[in-house]
Amino acid sequence: MKMPRMPVWLAMIFLLVVNGASWAATERSEKRRAARDTRQETRQDARQTKQDCRAADAKSNPECRQDKRETRREGRRKARDIKY
Repeated sequence: MKMPRMPVWLAMIFLLVVNGASWAATERSEKRRAARDTRQETRQDARQTKQDCRAADAKSNPECRQDKRETRREGRRKARDIKY
């Protein structure tokens, strides 16, 4: 008695597609995690930048705040580059 081969092929194709989708999801999650870590490190760096600026008394508070904002912008750009 010969078994039909079509269901077997369909099952194999289905398993390959599902496996590929899970691999892509894992890769995306790793990229998201790396981007999030980058942003968190950037926040800490930005705080330190502002504290150092204020301690040095080289600039006014608004200028120090702009330095902090620029540091955070750079971090967000890096995170976007990682993610996309």
